[in-house]
Amino acid sequence: MKNNIRKIREEEGIKQYALAKMTGLSKGYICHLEKGTRKNPSYKVMTKIATALNRKVQEVFNI
Repeated sequence: MKNNIRKIREEEGIKQYALAKMTGLSKGYICHLEKGTRKNPSYKVMTKIATALNRKVQEVFNI
């Protein structure tokens, strides 16, 4: 699943560690999602990330 996490995160001026702290996820997990080495996050995880980025899940994860 392709996503726009890095693009949106950088537009918002949010560092990976800050996004990790905001979502309760690890920085490593967010890094893997951005690179595409981890795929198919749960809807709960997608919602946490989208909420932290002030976007809809569909905008962040192209679903």
